[in-house]
Amino acid sequence: MNTQMSLTEALSQSGLESIDYVILFTYLIMLVSLGVFLSFNRETKNTNDYFLAGNTLTWWAVGASLIAANISAEQLIGMAGTAYADGIAIAAYEIMAAIALLLIGKFLLPIMMEQRIFTMPQFLRKRYNSGVGLAFSILWLFLYIFINLTTVAWLGALAIEQIMGLQGLIIEMGFFHISARIIIIIALFTIAGLYSIHGGMTSVAWTDVMQVVFIIGGGLATAYYALLAVAGDDGSISEGFQKLCNFAIDREYAKDDHFHLIIQESHNASAYDNVPGIAAIVGGLWLTNLCYWGFNQYITQKGLAAYSIHEAQKGFLFAGMLKILMPFIVLIPGICAFYITQYGDTNLQDTIKVSDEAYPWFIKNFMPTGIKGLSFVALAAAVISSLASMLNSTSTIFTIDIYRKYINPEASDRKLVVMGRTAAILALIIALISAAPLLGELDQAFQYIQEYSAFLYPGIAIVFGLGLLWKRASGTAAIWITILTLPLGIIFKFIFPSVPFQFRAGYVFMILLILFVTISLNSKKVIPSQSILKAAQDLMKRWGYIMGGVAIASVVAATIVSCSMLLLPSDTTPEDNVFAYLNDIGFQAFYFFGFLAGACALLCLSNARSPYQDSKALPINMALFSTTRGYTYGALSVCIVSLIIYIILW
Repeated sequence: MNTQMSLTEALSQSGLESIDYVILFTYLIMLVSLGVFLSFNRETKNTNDYFLAGNTLTWWAVGASLIAANISAEQLIGMAGTAYADGIAIAAYEIMAAIALLLIGKFLLPIMMEQRIFTMPQFLRKRYNSGVGLAFSILWLFLYIFINLTTVAWLGALAIEQIMGLQGLIIEMGFFHISARIIIIIALFTIAGLYSIHGGMTSVAWTDVMQVVFIIGGGLATAYYALLAVAGDDGSISEGFQKLCNFAIDREYAKDDHFHLIIQESHNASAYDNVPGIAAIVGGLWLTNLCYWGFNQYITQKGLAAYSIHEAQKGFLFAGMLKILMPFIVLIPGICAFYITQYGDTNLQDTIKVSDEAYPWFIKNFMPTGIKGLSFVALAAAVISSLASMLNSTSTIFTIDIYRKYINPEASDRKLVVMGRTAAILALIIALISAAPLLGELDQAFQYIQEYSAFLYPGIAIVFGLGLLWKRASGTAAIWITILTLPLGIIFKFIFPSVPFQFRAGYVFMILLILFVTISLNSKKVIPSQSILKAAQDLMKRWGYIMGGVAIASVVAATIVSCSMLLLPSDTTPEDNVFAYLNDIGFQAFYFFGFLAGACALLCLSNARSPYQDSKALPINMALFSTTRGYTYGALSVCIVSLIIYIILW
């Protein structure tokens, strides 16, 4: 095999011109140069400098870094692929994430910053005990290395491989044969590691500011040309959008879930499995968003690195506003690819063999020279920024929660920084070895991440959420939840394999919540409660009663709708009966919402009225939850826009 000729021939079919490669390599040089400059320009004196950037991040750096860490190949490739296969309902992950960011910024982040922690497991040790902290340290290292790092790198390499025309290419290197995809993964890991491993959070966060500009700019350019491609020769964006609307109506809009945010099970069972109707609003998706944005080290670490609580909150608000924009960037290419493959030009390069090829297929076939390079840069920026953030957080957890705690408690700051860099390199090597065996046959990798993360999210949400907010949460309860979360999720998977994973996660959450509350209320390791101002007590009681009412109403409504199916004639359809329709969109998700609201009611009323608290409970400081008027108005705007989107695209 003439490797050089094969490689040359493959690249010649990519559609990329010299200017596209110039744009790509210019970006890579800028990125690495900026990262290296930052890492050497700012002396890393201690662990705070390396892992939290010395608490110097501004609101716009926090917000940009949050989005750059989040928007990676799993969104640009995975979500676009799911949109191609199942439709726009997957946008719920982005829209509901915007609201979750606002709640986390107001209620959870201030408490974590007040505790002055480096890592989430460190908080668990402080709040509960060392066993819980160690268990979650191992859990997160496993999750980051074998799910997050591998998936982001694999998806990014898959897209780059297709854009450059390198699918299936094997490179001969002496006695070794290595695929082009593995070489691309090595290159991505190397670029991300060049600046993040030495510079730590400082390099990661400030390069993210540059990268988010490329991600959004390149993403918008891709969406723009996607609509032009739908419009056809000499068409406009508005014409492309109109064609999509007409296409939806022509395909019986009421029954084609490609253009609905709420999917009906009877219309598209496979899409319903991924985004089960109204569960995207009131169901298990809340576990995903709360755990990902609130208790996920490589996300939360950006907020902890801000120089003040209010600055961090403004950063989360900024990120929430950007999240509303993200569905238009990541989903339009997938939806347009779906349209074009149905009614568009059939004489195109390649075909879409698996859903996750939709985004790179679109870039290869429809982006003009130069703009194609910009789209390529957006993809590379998304992948590299996420890898850099994950590397930094992986090294932080290993160094602070395992090495310093259990291996070398007397280690100096310099030694800890060196160990952090070493841990990042080892994580890259393990992820590289694991990528192909874990992900080689996947069709929609975004759903792989969501489903397998959902095995852990119910326990994470309970242990962290109630640990932060409920004074009766006990270490014994946390240990039991930590032990049972994964086995219970696996049991539900085997017993109910056809139930959508968001529902399974919700059911596991309800069981674990009952167990956690029962054990905590029976705990003997309690002390008299701290005194609370009467105004604060009254406020907590008021909200407790409100959330209690919401909980009861939700469970009662879900029960009525579920039982109604027993009384309806067998030939009843969702089109002619409201109860059948509600069941068809997964109204049983309100059971979960009722339990979630009930947990909020419990912690409010218990914090206000219980004469006891756990011996390691955090102080109740209502002043931490105060926000500026700008934050309030901004949050309200995000909620209104989200509501309008759901009303229009229900």
